[in-house]
Amino acid sequence: MPPLGVARSSFLSLEVPMKTLDQIRAGYAWKRVTSPKPDEKYRNLAKSLPAMVMTNGLMQTLAFLEGKGKGEHKRLMEDILAWLADPAVAILKDQDFEKAMSFMTSHMDSQEYQRATEEALAALKWIRYLAQTVGD
Repeated sequence: MPPLGVARSSFLSLEVPMKTLDQIRAGYAWKRVTSPKPDEKYRNLAKSLPAMVMTNGLMQTLAFLEGKGKGEHKRLMEDILAWLADPAVAILKDQDFEKAMSFMTSHMDSQEYQRATEEALAALKWIRYLAQTVGD
């Protein structure tokens, strides 16, 4: 018999505990904002991006970020697309901007597009919080 407070060794005790989708999002965001550390421009854009998605829509926001094409805009666009292509949510098949836009316009119905928008916003919530925490 194991000592009091120590679990017996069993198949179940060796398994990794299940994580919630929000925990997975947080882990994803942590990896994205810690390598490399975000600068002030990234943090400010990350702060404003959820409102832009809510006001203009996901595809319009991605198009805006792609149009800027460098620095914090490119990095945040890649952060969003990589999350939507992550196996945890598997919304996109590819994180390339052109392929993602093509897929969203020709293969997604309104429910799938809404889910993509919700996932982008949920990931951005964590990116925004953690980018402020990590700082310069």
